[in-house]
Amino acid sequence: MNRIIFFLLCIIPMVATAQLSTDSLIQVQQARKNVPDIIFEKPKHFAFLTNIPPDAAGYVKQSVARKNLYKIGIVAGSTLLLYLLDQEITDGFQRLCQQVSISSEQRYNALIKIKLGGKETTIGKIPRNINTAFYNIGQGSTPMLLAAGFFIGGKIKRDNRALQTASQLTQAFITLGAGTQLMKFSTGRETPSSASQARGAWRPFPSFSDFQSDKSRFDAFPSGHLATFVSMVTIIGENYPEKKWIKPVGFGLSALCSLAMINNGVHWASDYPLGFALGYGTGKFISKKHKKFYMPSL
Repeated sequence: MNRIIFFLLCIIPMVATAQLSTDSLIQVQQARKNVPDIIFEKPKHFAFLTNIPPDAAGYVKQSVARKNLYKIGIVAGSTLLLYLLDQEITDGFQRLCQQVSISSEQRYNALIKIKLGGKETTIGKIPRNINTAFYNIGQGSTPMLLAAGFFIGGKIKRDNRALQTASQLTQAFITLGAGTQLMKFSTGRETPSSASQARGAWRPFPSFSDFQSDKSRFDAFPSGHLATFVSMVTIIGENYPEKKWIKPVGFGLSALCSLAMINNGVHWASDYPLGFALGYGTGKFISKKHKKFYMPSL
């Protein structure tokens, strides 16, 4: 059952979205009057790397603009509120999962086993329980599989929208991967599974060797899993607005992934507001910047 769930979560979305074409968006736009058309240009080679510095700077500048300061207040306020309740939320949710027999243990089966040099080597892994399945959709492999699907589909069909989506997913993955790691290093918060005190200790700027050797003592805040997954949902949803199911399904899965990470002791609830905001804001900024709009002639 868990293998079926994992397959549906990771493979079917890739196939479904990769087959969408730019023509369907144009048809939707043409059915509405006085609505600007959206044009997707073919991304330049390595645009997913060269766009990072200007887009990151632009996103930071936009985020701290006066008109957006209330959003920073919402994120800060919700983080503080959840922080005060973190231990109760974690303990209560983990007890609930135990009562309904949802295991917090991360368990996998090997996807493929081969022998190399007389030693057995595994290639890929399949979750063995429901919590591991939902936790795994937040791993970096999910947006990268989707990016690969969009890239292959875009190349085959010469679809610039799919190629742009692949480039944007890769760009967001790299940007948020680096950004959240820097924030984790700067805050040094313990994960619930390694907490030495209620709500976890904070050890800002640990030594690099300590950070690398025992990350669970330093890398709870913010949630990189959630940031990456939410950026993926946002980019795909913004680039394929005619597919109304993408955002509700995607954000629903992000919520289940977040709950799974509380159950297995990877994150506190207060790690999520900033993670969500980073993912949504980055995805929205990247997808909007690399579209071109024009009003069709009537």
